[in-house]
Amino acid sequence: MRRDDVPEEVRVRLREAAGAHRPDRERMLARVERGMAGPDRPVRRAARPREPGWVRVVGSTAAVAGVLAAAGYTAASAVKDARTPPQRQVAVSPTTVSALPSTPAPDAPDAVRPPVGSGNGPLRADGVVNPHSNEFWAQSDVTLRTGERLTALTVRLRVAQTGGVSSTGAWRSLPEGDFGLTVGERGGFLVYTWTLRKGRTVPPGEWVFAGQYDHARGGRDARKDTYTATAVAGAEQLSVDGGFTAGDADDADGGGGSDS
Repeated sequence: MRRDDVPEEVRVRLREAAGAHRPDRERMLARVERGMAGPDRPVRRAARPREPGWVRVVGSTAAVAGVLAAAGYTAASAVKDARTPPQRQVAVSPTTVSALPSTPAPDAPDAVRPPVGSGNGPLRADGVVNPHSNEFWAQSDVTLRTGERLTALTVRLRVAQTGGVSSTGAWRSLPEGDFGLTVGERGGFLVYTWTLRKGRTVPPGEWVFAGQYDHARGGRDARKDTYTATAVAGAEQLSVDGGFTAGDADDADGGGGSDS
């Protein structure tokens, strides 16, 4: 732009501003003194490229968001830790069933602690509380062993009423149609009775008769439980009786069909 192109009004204002300007002598002297006190060849620091304004705005916003997110996570973690109770491991003891010891005490009456196993000629028997029993339910197994064919047989299982005892079923390993079954309570006992029907026989072998029942929660005392079995083999009358012991899980029978 040439001087002649500048409007007269602008030139007048520039002259007035120049005439009114008064240099600040003190500031100028101070700058001269600072320059003289510095190194002979001042080192210039490389100027950092100026970022565009939108980059600075975005960077600041991201930084603020990160701080807020970290603070929120810390607060949430503190609340969670305060509200969540520590987990605890609970050890559960196995349920046990009190049973008759294998060797009866010499001074114990037979009515209270009959022998666990007994035999008469070709007939043998023993009583076991099935190891699959639990704190609410149990099964008592009477195992008969006969070396001869039986033409008559009655098996009776007596479960003492120790609290909440009630029948939930019964089964036997011999054919169901060969036996009649009755279940009822008599004199403080839950009684299961299997009777061989007329015309049927029991072949030599090992056979199980089992009664199943609920009972009050907890380990049940089976020391008063008993069994009896009477049979006929040829012309010989046979009978066995005994009590119950705790069964071994390795020898446990899985159970059979229910008779009731």
